[in-house]
Amino acid sequence: MIYIIIPVHNRIKYTRDCLLSLDKQTYHNYRIVIIDDGSIDGTSEMLINEFPEVHVIKGDGNLWWTAATNLGVKYALENNADYILTLNNDTIAYEDFLEKMIYWAEKTPNALLGAFALDANTMEPVYGGEIMTWFNAGSKKLLDIIPKNQQKGIHTVTHFPGRGLLIPKAIFENIGYFDENNFPQRSADYDFTLRVCKKGFNIFCNYDAKIIMYPEECGDFHLRQKKNLRKYWKHLFTKKGGGNIKEFIMFALKNSPVYVLPFFLLSGLARRIGGYLIEWFIENKKDNLK
Repeated sequence: MIYIIIPVHNRIKYTRDCLLSLDKQTYHNYRIVIIDDGSIDGTSEMLINEFPEVHVIKGDGNLWWTAATNLGVKYALENNADYILTLNNDTIAYEDFLEKMIYWAEKTPNALLGAFALDANTMEPVYGGEIMTWFNAGSKKLLDIIPKNQQKGIHTVTHFPGRGLLIPKAIFENIGYFDENNFPQRSADYDFTLRVCKKGFNIFCNYDAKIIMYPEECGDFHLRQKKNLRKYWKHLFTKKGGGNIKEFIMFALKNSPVYVLPFFLLSGLARRIGGYLIEWFIENKKDNLK
């Protein structure tokens, strides 16, 4: 039995579309758990009226992604889940998404499987997994490495986002839950999957299991549009900020190999502090040339 864990806070349209796509799955041995963290846009009423089979856990609006996901995971494990699938509500699953996940899960016991993602605006591949490069605090993207005719089956990665991630229950028994204390909104999925890797479990991107995603709804996309000092501060210091300095340092201390830690910290901090400013400068220059 797969338990699909979806934390939501408003965005009723995305939640409805996501659930409708799950209704069409060719694989049927699953249950859905929504953690509705204080939505005020009619999400609660929509779930009751349109998806009464969905189990809803209520939050007060202060859970954020990680604590909300952990609540769902605990509920799933208490109800004898074999697998937990973490999923964002701003995704649409292909009809054979779960079928393809289970197919490879049965061939790779106790491995994590992440979804292959396509851009909802272009229907082009947008995410196919990464390999961490510790020296420069970056990663090699598999979509840049694997030829198109080989973008099928499963491919090894070092970490993965929680957007469409199938996790066997045994992993939680060995690793524990997502780290909600240090990473309430961002990086908890990468931290979790890197911990999984360190314990010797495999992580793959499953190119056969496809979801559609909206890149403009991910991360701190909105903070990087029409940049200003207020958004720059949010980028560096708030829970939703992609450049959150405190969380990055904690992530580095928890996960980076000791021998590359200074390089990882310096490269990562430079990218977070300076990258936004460089992008801002380039955008202003382009605007002045118009």
